[in-house]
Amino acid sequence: MTTTIQQLITQSITKLSGLSDSARLDTELLLAYALQQSRTWLHTWPEKELTTEQQQHFVELLSRRINGEPIAHIIGEQEFWSLKLKVTANTLIPRADTERLVELALERVPEQSFWNIADLGTGSGAIALAIAKERPAVEIIATDKSMKALTVAQENAQLNQFGNIRFVRSVWFDNLHNHVFDMIVSNPPYIAEDDPHLSQGDVRFEPDTALTAGAAGLDDLSLLINNAPDYLKPGGWLLLEHGYNQAEAVITLMQQAGFTHCEDFNDYADNPRVAVGQLQ
Repeated sequence: MTTTIQQLITQSITKLSGLSDSARLDTELLLAYALQQSRTWLHTWPEKELTTEQQQHFVELLSRRINGEPIAHIIGEQEFWSLKLKVTANTLIPRADTERLVELALERVPEQSFWNIADLGTGSGAIALAIAKERPAVEIIATDKSMKALTVAQENAQLNQFGNIRFVRSVWFDNLHNHVFDMIVSNPPYIAEDDPHLSQGDVRFEPDTALTAGAAGLDDLSLLINNAPDYLKPGGWLLLEHGYNQAEAVITLMQQAGFTHCEDFNDYADNPRVAVGQLQ
């Protein structure tokens, strides 16, 4: 029995309801991927009947989503800052809230400036690529301790044709000796090791090393803040994404490390998310 696109979408939304907060979006992304078409195409041809092979392929993808596997891992990509990024199990899935960090960074980087910027723990390269897109004259060094993650980030830079990013394997600042930057940005691990959310949702499929940072989730944030002054020019900026309940602790750490104009900003869900400080 053949099934139309609209029928399949309706049936699949029902199956995903209660398992996903975005059942319709998930369904359309998976079906578009299975058919190698756009979501717009799905809406244009809702009465088109699928072949048995197409339906079977989609059902296999849907089953993986029902079992909790992230959409980004199933289709191998995620959109961030209107960029299409390759994503694997070796990288953190870029999330919309991290675009808030990009916005705050761009507010401070003058257009046509030749700033040197570091993106530490770059993962898929999302932050570095978004800044490079909007400020093509800057020079960015993007680091990660995982060679597998760096390979993904390099592929994303090539896919999006950015040549102003250099990728360096480094555990935070370890391989950045003799470098000083106008700005350092990072979305480091900031989840406490015993946080119950680690056993829920998409994070179950993401690398723990990109998520957890000690008992309070502050280990990496503290390391970055305390070492950043040695790698920033006078007047340089530090921008860090953090957990929803860490704003006060992160701002205090920044002030203790000598940063001024320290301020915290909310994400799109109105949760504290990005700390900003300037080195005197």
